[in-house]
Amino acid sequence: MKRLFISLYLLLSLGVLGIGWALDNLWQSNVDDKGAQDAPLIALAQVLAALPIEQRQAMLDAIEPDPKLPLTLLDAKQVAFSSEQMVQANKVIATPHDINHELHFVAVGEQLLMAGPIELDPRASLRNLYNIFFYLLLGFIVLIWVWPLSKDLKILGKATKEFGQAKWDTRIQLTKSSQVLPLADTFNDMAAHISALIENQKHLSNAVSHEIRTPLARLKFALALLPQYCLPDSDKDKRQRFLDEMQLDIKEMENLLQELLTYASLETQRESLHFERCDLNSLVAQTIRRLQSHHPTPIVLNEPATTIYLTAEPSLVERALQNLITNAQRFSTDNIVVKISEQNDGIRLSVTDNGEGILKQDQSKIFEPFYRSASSKNGNKGHGLGLAIIKRIMERHHGEVTLFSEPGDTRFTLFWPK
Repeated sequence: MKRLFISLYLLLSLGVLGIGWALDNLWQSNVDDKGAQDAPLIALAQVLAALPIEQRQAMLDAIEPDPKLPLTLLDAKQVAFSSEQMVQANKVIATPHDINHELHFVAVGEQLLMAGPIELDPRASLRNLYNIFFYLLLGFIVLIWVWPLSKDLKILGKATKEFGQAKWDTRIQLTKSSQVLPLADTFNDMAAHISALIENQKHLSNAVSHEIRTPLARLKFALALLPQYCLPDSDKDKRQRFLDEMQLDIKEMENLLQELLTYASLETQRESLHFERCDLNSLVAQTIRRLQSHHPTPIVLNEPATTIYLTAEPSLVERALQNLITNAQRFSTDNIVVKISEQNDGIRLSVTDNGEGILKQDQSKIFEPFYRSASSKNGNKGHGLGLAIIKRIMERHHGEVTLFSEPGDTRFTLFWPK
């Protein structure tokens, strides 16, 4: 808005000043000679005023008559003027006589010297033409500015209408010189964000319909069989295994819902993150100790001698590291290496395993929500949200997560720029 206002204001101001100054100077130098015309009449009136009243007419008769400028002495009572018209000795008052003539009056003591009827100068009508020409030029200048703006606004209006008709891929392309380019960029950012939200909503619907359907069907089937496991002569061990399987189905649905809530909360947590300066070495070591107790695959921590401090949300950093280590525990055949490093460009935290690697066709999609690799070891485990959560966490920290994978060497790296 500020850019739009300043540009229009400067354009109109400079245009009015420039055109007005040029036309006024042209008029003054070529057309407007009224002061020179009035000077002889005022000088004659001053000479007559210095004479006695009875000698004025005689002197006036002695002047050689000019048919184009007849002169007459009148008594002031013979002529009536409006209150706005004050006849003075040094000022000529002009009044219309007919459509082509006018009368000029100047005070001569208690008398009036009347000149006329004087034929009007045909050049006087040029002033109106100059005024018309001025406004046409001003309108043309404004049109030069308004026309491309109006064209761009129509493009904006059309794009907004299409977006309102659920055409989520609608984007606006304007030239860099457009006055509304910032507005178009804001619209494109909004459209991209809304498109991503709608796409996530579709994924969420698919996840709910597919991921929850299987354990829910197993639970319904188990509930139908439950009465026969509750008979007095039923096998207690079989009943317990049966109940444990039901608990696993419930836990699977709980895990899915928790992942969905975490992923969704990161979308609305843009302004609510509470960054603090945390000890990255201690945070990583604590997470490794907790996860090591649940899995036999050894986790090796490779950290620098000096403590590395990171300004971040500690719980989210821990969550991202936990997801990476958990994934590595599913694939690694030997050990898992966690490395902390700090360079001039930023801080890196990597998790490396020696599993079979991620397929080439999966590497470009692995961070998409609900996408699961076709790896033979992956099977049907997980819900495809772990890496998507990591990516969103890093985006909230203005960082990134990268992947390098080949058979026997898969490395995920979290990077926080300085």
